Amino acid sequence: MIYVIRHGQTTLNKEGRLQGRKGLPLNEEGIRQAENLKHILSQVTFDYVFSSPQERAIQTAEISTGMKAIVDSRLDVFDLGEADGLQKCEVKMAGLLPDPHIYNGVEQTDQYMKRVFSFMEELKANHGESERNILISGHRCTTGCIGAFFQGVPEDRNILKLSSNNGEYKQYEFAEDQ
Repeated sequence: MIYVIRHGQTTLNKEGRLQGRKGLPLNEEGIRQAENLKHILSQVTFDYVFSSPQERAIQTAEISTGMKAIVDSRLDVFDLGEADGLQKCEVKMAGLLPDPHIYNGVEQTDQYMKRVFSFMEELKANHGESERNILISGHRCTTGCIGAFFQGVPEDRNILKLSSNNGEYKQYEFAEDQ
């Protein structure tokens, strides 16, 4: 079984700011959310725990499982470029993302999905036929992209509607025909 969790709350989440690679560690509420996950998932024995390299994701993974996380850069948060840390209401958007014509360094959606799907394809190749419990800790974009891996990319390409809220998780299983 695959358990995909979104990191607990940070001060930037609470302030309504875009949070990318310049993010903060968990705040008190985020730690409480990770501890709540630990309680909810206490009956699950995890074989592997993977995480984005962002501190908030690693903290959530390790608090919720009591295990050391294996960090994989393919699970890193979507790069928001110069929009990272700005108030959401102030950012000029191009659809769901900061406008790359205004903010330098905004990652391309297709490249982002390609790297997350690469991680998932490798995970399936290595563990898809085994009965292992695997936890993956990431971000709103990560949980949405992994949801798209299992459920298909939505027609409108809005993978965020498949994501989790802070400190929540979703479960998936590899299908034979996937």
